Amino acid sequence: MSRTQDVIASAEARSAHNYHPLPVVIASAEGAWMTDVEGRRFLDMLAGYSALNFGHGNRRLIDAAKAQLERVTLTSRAFHHDRFADFCAQLADLCGMEMVLPMNTGAEAIETAVKTARKWGYRVKGVPDGTAKIIVAADNFHGRTTTIVSFSTDPEARADYGPYTPGFEIVPYGDATALEEAMTDNTVAVLLEPIQGEAGVLVPPPGYLARVRELTRERNVLFIADEIQSGLGRTGRTFACEHEGVVPDMYVLGKALGGGVVPVSAVVSSAAVLGVHRPGEHGSTFGGNPLACAVALEVIAMLRTGEYQQRAAELGDHLHHELGLLVGGGAVEAVRGRGLWAGVDIVPSLGTGRQISERLMERGVLVKDTHGSTIRIAPPLVIGKEDLDWALEQLRAVLKAGPTG
Repeated sequence: MSRTQDVIASAEARSAHNYHPLPVVIASAEGAWMTDVEGRRFLDMLAGYSALNFGHGNRRLIDAAKAQLERVTLTSRAFHHDRFADFCAQLADLCGMEMVLPMNTGAEAIETAVKTARKWGYRVKGVPDGTAKIIVAADNFHGRTTTIVSFSTDPEARADYGPYTPGFEIVPYGDATALEEAMTDNTVAVLLEPIQGEAGVLVPPPGYLARVRELTRERNVLFIADEIQSGLGRTGRTFACEHEGVVPDMYVLGKALGGGVVPVSAVVSSAAVLGVHRPGEHGSTFGGNPLACAVALEVIAMLRTGEYQQRAAELGDHLHHELGLLVGGGAVEAVRGRGLWAGVDIVPSLGTGRQISERLMERGVLVKDTHGSTIRIAPPLVIGKEDLDWALEQLRAVLKAGPTG
C-alpha cells in the first residue's frame, strides 16, 4: 500500500464520510502549487473555493499571523483587544459601509445576515412579529446549517435534515420578474449570490443585479449579497456586484478574508441595519479574535492596492478566451464565469465531472466537480500565466483523449 493509500484508508476509517475528496494527500504548498506525501506536485486550480485567493503560504499573511501569535490570539468578546477597531474600520471602508459584525465561517455569517434582516424587519420596518420573509434564489449555496439548508433546492444538501426553518421564499435565479412578484409587505430581505458558485459558476443575465437593487429600494427591502466566494478579488473587482455598479445593503464575506490561514467571516452594512443588535443578542467566542483580525487586516491592505483585482481581470480574460475556444468542438458544452472563476460543462459522454477531475489530477492539475459533468476552475490569483496555460494544456489533453482518458 502506498503512503497515499495508507493515509486515505486511515482517514476513511476514523472520519465521517461527509466529503468525497479526490485521492490525493497534500503535505505542503506554496503559491499555486501543492506537493503530496509522495513528493508529487500539483497545480491548485480550486484555491480552497476562493479561500486561497492570495495563494498558499503567502508571506505577508504568514508573517502577520506569526507576529500576532507571539502577542495574543484570543480574548473572546468579553474584553476589547487592540486589533479589533482597526479591522472593523478598515473592512467597513473597503466595503463602503459603516459597521462590521465579525464571525468565523461563511455559514455563520449567513446565519448572522438572516438574523439581522429579521430583527431589522421587526424593529425598523415594522413587520409583524414572526412573519418576516426572506427571498432567496433556486440553486443557491449559502452554507450547511439547518436553517440554510431549509432554503436549499439541492436534495443532497437538504435531505433528512428536517423539520425545516420557515420564512423563506425561493424564486428562479436571474428572474427579476419572479422576484418582484414574490415580494410582499412582510419581505425583509433578498439574499443572493452575485454569481452562483456551487451551482456551476452561474452568472445572472445583464441588468439582473441592478434590477434587484432597484426593486429592494422601492419596497424597503434589504439586498444582501453573499460575496463569500465571489468577493475580494476573485472576479476582477473587489466585489462581484461592482460589475453592475451595484452596492447592496449588506455584504456577507468569508473565505479569502482569512487568507487561507484562519477562518474569518463578517457581515458588513450600515449603522441603521447592524445597529439593531444589542449586547447579548448575538455573538461568537472566536468572532473577531486578534489572530483573525491581524490576518484580515493584511488581506484588506493587499486588496487596497488593486493589483490582485487587476491580475484576476487580465488573467481571467485569457482564461475565458482559451476555454471559449473549446466550446462547440464536441468536448465542452458551455463555459461561464468572471475573472479567474469558471464553470466548464463537459459533454457527458466524455465522463462525469468527477471523472474529468480525476484525469486532470493524474496530469498534475487539481480542480473540483459539481453537478454532473461540470468542473469548476478557480486558481489562486497569484498564479502565473505560464502555469495557467499549462493547466489549460492538460485540460485540452484530457478532453482530446476521450472517455477512457
